[in-house]
Formats: sequence, structure tokens, C-alpha cells
Amino acid sequence: MLSRKIEDAVNAAVRAKTPDPVLFISNHMRKAVPSVITKVKARQILDSRGIPTVEVDLYTNKGMFRASAPSGASSGMYEALELRDGDKGMYLGNSVQRAVKNVNEKISEALIGMDPILQSQIDQAMIDLDKTEKKGELGANAILAVSIAACKAGAAEKEVPLYKHIADLSGRTSMILPVPAFCLISGGKHAGNTLAIQDINILPVGARRFEEALQMGSETYHHLKAVITEKYGAHGCNVGEDGGFAPNISGFREGLDLVKEAISRTGYSEKIKIGIDVSATDFCIGTKYDLDYKSPNKSGQNFKSGEDMIELYKELCADYPVVSIEDPFDKEDWERVKYFSGLGVCQVVGDDLLMSNPKRIEKAIQESACNALLLKVNQIGTVTEAIEVVKLAKDGHWGVVVSHRCGETEDSFIADLSVGLSTGQIKAGAPCRGERLAKYNQLLRIEEELGDQAAYAGDDWRMS
Repeated sequence: MLSRKIEDAVNAAVRAKTPDPVLFISNHMRKAVPSVITKVKARQILDSRGIPTVEVDLYTNKGMFRASAPSGASSGMYEALELRDGDKGMYLGNSVQRAVKNVNEKISEALIGMDPILQSQIDQAMIDLDKTEKKGELGANAILAVSIAACKAGAAEKEVPLYKHIADLSGRTSMILPVPAFCLISGGKHAGNTLAIQDINILPVGARRFEEALQMGSETYHHLKAVITEKYGAHGCNVGEDGGFAPNISGFREGLDLVKEAISRTGYSEKIKIGIDVSATDFCIGTKYDLDYKSPNKSGQNFKSGEDMIELYKELCADYPVVSIEDPFDKEDWERVKYFSGLGVCQVVGDDLLMSNPKRIEKAIQESACNALLLKVNQIGTVTEAIEVVKLAKDGHWGVVVSHRCGETEDSFIADLSVGLSTGQIKAGAPCRGERLAKYNQLLRIEEELGDQAAYAGDDWRMS
């Protein structure tokens, strides 16, 4: 059997008239042998906040494939659980050595010998090994890093780009470059200013290509820096965890006016829309919303009812080119988010409301509680489950926003995921900071690779 494969490789080299027959025969033999997972090795690294996370190197006979798990500032009761050690003497309790050990001792043993192309079987093997609903035994951070690494290995085995492999796994034939939602102003838990809402984003829906959208985002970002400097001085240009500027503002309109002025200076006014991530759960107290919760001297003086917030959002959508609002109400305030979504004034994105949880998504679809999913892969824990919830959302005629986390790494996986699943939207932070640009720059490469086949979501950003 072996002699026959060697003979075939030699004959192929002769037919190809290759200048390097040894290299040709080596590559030919490697392709002839079905790839299996031979080793899985995890380590603890630091994310963009300087907090530990899990990185995995997964080996097949095709090579080594690396992936890492992102992490968020907030975690909810409905999402998969990342495993941290809790030892206050090590990284203030945030080390992930238990999760690393679970990969190296348990997950590795279960996956060695498996075909990396079989993503769903690999993910199911880890789910079965964990045996908990929220992946709390092995840790969602351990499972996700392995799942992403396996996905990259599967693409290499098929000799196709990662986004194409993801499209194949999901049963899609079309691949679309997403509209980026660039974070321009940071607030909430992501910045040290007094702005209650988490961020203000811009969406270059009028661009013709992703490359043009990135240019629009970068130019607007730098014009905003100038606007903020003129009004608040250079200290107003400090940035939050996602790279957005964090001037010491407190009002919604104050932030939107800054962004609107920056957009007008670019000359792209008709081509750029605005999105707001309210993250209202962070400042909901009982049934009221404290817009000054970050100002100790003012906290409690600017309470708004749910009805007040609805009126505020309606006004903002009328006065500014706001087309998307994320988490406008508390994560358990289903009635108000349902009512607001029914008004049809903008896209209403569920983040804390849904937490990428299939049961929450199904409930929201049945009740028409929002009309877009914010997908955070670490909230669900495997590539297969991420593909399934995107299908669930699209079957419900929702928009889908693939999202980064505030604790990011240089892993660009979500860029390929957004193209492979044709989500139409991606939220990966500001057009600055390396861990954010890793995603946007990968989308540039994908667009270049697709060439004439590249399609940018543009005006079809909601339902691609």
C-alpha cells in the first residue's frame, strides 16, 4: 500500500515536470494521507485587557492551528460559563489554569484521532465530555478555543479558506462581506467617563466595498478625534476598551452631536448611519433607568421610566441617522422591548436580552421581542452551536451582528465567521488597536481573495 502511494507520488512529479521533485513528492504524500487530530495543547495568555484567557494549538499532519477565546466585561446567567481559577493571589482570581489543564488532559485525549473536517462531531464530543448545560465543567473558554482551532484545521484539510469551510458547514453557498459597526465613542462599563450607554457606532452602509467602508470608518474616527480635541482638549481623546474615544460626556445627544459633526466633515453624510449600544441592564434599577449611574454626585437625580426611554429613542431616531439600537431596555423587560421593536423605527438588537442562548432566541422570535441577534461566540461555546443560532435567527427573519468582546485577542476568526455565515453585520470595535484591526484587516484580505465574487452587504445589511 505504501509502495503504491510512493509510486503514485513519483509519477505525479514526473508528469508535473516539477523543478523540486522532493518537495512535490512530500506534498503529494501529505495530501494522500487523511488528516486526523494528533495533538491538542493549551496555554494561558493575556487578552487585550491584560486578563488571562485560553489559547490552543491543535495539530494535524497538515500543521498546527491556533485559536484563542475572547472574554467580556459582563457575563449573564443564560450564557456558557468560562472557567477561572478564583485564586486571588494569581491575576486577581482571573487565571485560567484549570481550563488549560482540562484541554491538555481531558479534551485532548477525547479528540486525538478525530477528523478535523467533522466539526459537529468534534464539538459534540466536547459537549458530551463536559456533561453540563453551560459548559461549566470544562469551561466554555477551553471548549471554544479548541472548537475554533479545529475549524481552522478542517479548512486546511479541505484546502479552502476558513470562511468557505464555515459556509460549507452552514450549508450556505453565498458569502457576503459584512457592514462594520465601528465603535467611535465608548461609555458604560467600557470607559471611565460618565456616559451611561456603552457605545456609539457608525455603519458605512453606503460604501460599495468593504475596503471603502474601512476607509470611511478610519477617516470619521480621525475627524472625531479633531472634533473632541477642539471641544474638550486632548485629554478628551482617551479611549475605552474597544478603542472608542471616551470624552467626559454624560448625555446621549452630546455624544451623537460629536459623531454627527465628525461624519459631516468626512463628506460621507448620506452613506454613514449610526448605531447605539445602550446596554440598559447596566443602569436599570428596579423599573427605572439611572442615566447618571456613573456620577456619584448625581446618581438618582436623572431616573427615566421605560416609557421615558421609548420616547427618548423615538426622538433620537428622528433627529439623527440612528438605524440600530442594542439592548434598549433591561434584559428581563420583554414587554417594552417587544413594544419598541413593533414601532419599526430601527433595528433592535438583543445582546443581554438573548446572550446567544437558543432558548432565549426562540422565545424572542415567538414574541417578536427584538429583530436582530448579537452573536458572541463565547456565550454559546462552540462553532457548531454558533452556526445553529445564526440559522435560527435568519429563519426568524432577523438581522445578525457578529460581535467581538471587550477582552479580545489577535485571533481574527469572527471575520471569517461573518463572511461564511453572510451575517451582513460585524461589530469589532474602533478602527484602531491591534486586536480590533485584526478582524477588519482580515476582512480586507477576504475581499481581495474573493475578487470579482466579493459582495459587500451595504444597503442590505439587515437581511443578507
